[in-house]
Amino acid sequence: MEMINGSVAAFTEQLASPAPVPGGGGACALVGAVGIALGDMVGELTVGKKKYANVEGDLRCLMARAQDLRVRLLGCVEKDAVAFEPLSRAYGIPKDDPARDGIMENCLHDAAAVPLEIFDLVCEAIEIQRDFAEKGSKLVISDAATGVSFCRAALMGAAVNVKVNTRLMKDRPYADAIDAHVNEALTHYTQMADGVFNGVYQRFC
Repeated sequence: MEMINGSVAAFTEQLASPAPVPGGGGACALVGAVGIALGDMVGELTVGKKKYANVEGDLRCLMARAQDLRVRLLGCVEKDAVAFEPLSRAYGIPKDDPARDGIMENCLHDAAAVPLEIFDLVCEAIEIQRDFAEKGSKLVISDAATGVSFCRAALMGAAVNVKVNTRLMKDRPYADAIDAHVNEALTHYTQMADGVFNGVYQRFC
C-alpha cells in the first residue's frame, strides 16, 4: 500500500514521470475509489434523517458494500504496479530469445488481470451509485452523480488497460473471452452510469 499512503501530490508527480508505475490501471483504481467514496458519503449524510427512515436499512447495506469496494480498489493501485513491472522488463528481452514468448504471455496474463479486477469492481460501484442516487437525500445526490461520473471514467480506463494486454496474447480463446466480457459490460455499465448522471442532472434543470 506504499503508493496510496503518500500524498496526492507525490502520487500524481510519480504518475506524470517516466517511471513505468503507477500507470493507467493504478490511476483507474484510485479514481474508482474516489467515486465510490462519494456514494458512501451520500449514505452517511442521509442515514439518521427521519425523512429517509424507510430506506435507512438499504442505505446501510449500500454503505458497507461501498466501503469494501473502496478498500479493494485502493489495494488494486499497488497490485497493478506489481503486475506491470515484470511486463515492462519483458519487453526488453531480445526477440530471438526462445524463452521470450512464454515469459511475455505469462506477464500479459498478469498485467491484464488487475485492470480486469478494477473493471469488475467499478461495475459493481456503478450499480451502488444508482441506488445511492435513488435513495439518498436530495440535498447530496449531486455527489452520487459526481461519483458515478468518476466510476464511469475508471470503467473506461480499466477496459482499455485490459485490451492493451489481451491484444498481444498468443492464447486467443482466453483473450477473446476476456474481450467479450469487457465489451458487453462496458456498454451496459456506461449506459447505466449515464442514466444515473442524467437522472440527477435533470433534477437541476
